[in-house]
Amino acid sequence: MEVNQILHMNKGDGETSYAQNSQVQGKILSVAKPIIHEAVLEILSSNNIESMGIADLGCSSGPNTLPPISYIVDAIHAKRSGLGLQLSPSSTTEFRVYLNDLFSNDFNVIFMTLPAFYNNLKQEKGPEFGSVFVSAVPGSFHGRLFPAKTLHFVHSSCSIHWLSRVPPALSNTPEEAAGSALNKGKIYISKTSPQCVLDAYSLQFHEDFSSFLKSRAEEVVGGGRMVLSLIGRPSSDPTTRESCDQWELLAHALMTLVSEGLIEEEKVDAFNIPYYAPCAEELKLVVQKEGSFVMDCVEAFEIDWDAGGSLSDDMVASGQQVAKSIRVVAESMLESHFGKDIMDHLFRKYAELLGDHLSKFRTKYTSLVISVIRKQ
Repeated sequence: MEVNQILHMNKGDGETSYAQNSQVQGKILSVAKPIIHEAVLEILSSNNIESMGIADLGCSSGPNTLPPISYIVDAIHAKRSGLGLQLSPSSTTEFRVYLNDLFSNDFNVIFMTLPAFYNNLKQEKGPEFGSVFVSAVPGSFHGRLFPAKTLHFVHSSCSIHWLSRVPPALSNTPEEAAGSALNKGKIYISKTSPQCVLDAYSLQFHEDFSSFLKSRAEEVVGGGRMVLSLIGRPSSDPTTRESCDQWELLAHALMTLVSEGLIEEEKVDAFNIPYYAPCAEELKLVVQKEGSFVMDCVEAFEIDWDAGGSLSDDMVASGQQVAKSIRVVAESMLESHFGKDIMDHLFRKYAELLGDHLSKFRTKYTSLVISVIRKQ
């Protein structure tokens, strides 16, 4: 699977679009707001910045794209207003804001929202606040994206848990999977997965996150900061319900379609999701081993599968809502592998399984938020 070419959130604003079904991501972003605010204040306290470089990595498009920038701008404005000072000797300060995502991201939708963003900024902060220049930088954050030492603050939310590729040990064609599938009938880590599957996913995440940190180390100035939010897990056990159930149930839905003769079992055996939910200790270990950043803090938050929106006694409706939230992030990969024709049927089955699951368990996502500082 060429993840860089395939992975994208569902576009548009229809019923199965990311724009209409990204409440979980919005909740994760909101719980990280105080940590973002604190990190920005620390940058301002220790630096005299005339042109501030800000990057949001994995920005997607929709209602969660510009709020992180607003959080950062709000923190800067609050700091300056409280001091009665400018951030630099000049009358205004420039803010270079870079929005990054993969090449298939719908950047045009973002661009169309910028006029309103600029107008609101001018009305709320005043013309003396400074100039904010927003631009798009397409590409994978697993490699270099920006010139050296041009960024002061980097933010990423709900993106780093996506891997750059399916772990190579699991990358089988359907023909190969027919006889040698390591993760048979599954699409992610599960209680029945052999240890080699767990090790392959862990190794790929460690390689990817290390590459991410190494790339950012070249781009972030000394003393610069990053706040990163991602889906993780609450313990060292990678097979916990909290980190696996959503994919376990999706695999079950796929195998239901196999039993109905709609897809071949070998196709399921050959599909593995390029995703990994780490624990906090893994994040600390990679940061320490890579060596360019110092861990400032790491916090864990529990997020309802529907972001606290409508889980009620109506488990059918709840299952449908949660199924949509997974569909908008995974459909591009599923469609590339299995074809478009089965998607509606697949996610109807998935919604039924989710509804039954939610009637028995109140499984939650674990959101990990880390703040790191670039060494001088």
